[in-house]
Amino acid sequence: HCLAVRAVCQREIDCDRRNGYSWKITLLRNYWKSKVKQEWLSGKYSNIPSQFSLPEKSMYPMDVNTWGEILEAELER
Repeated sequence: HCLAVRAVCQREIDCDRRNGYSWKITLLRNYWKSKVKQEWLSGKYSNIPSQFSLPEKSMYPMDVNTWGEILEAELER
């Protein structure tokens, strides 16, 4: 499971592993983030009329680099 999450959150997984987190903790820390990030990166939320149109689980606490990746993907669309 962690390798599947790493496909979306490579930087986050690698950072957690370098910081000494076990694979289990790393997976727990990044599982939902990877789901939300994948939806953003796939363009699921590209054409919403307002923030009120976002589904409830479309947000997750992410660092600035992760949001930067999402923004770059949006700019390339």
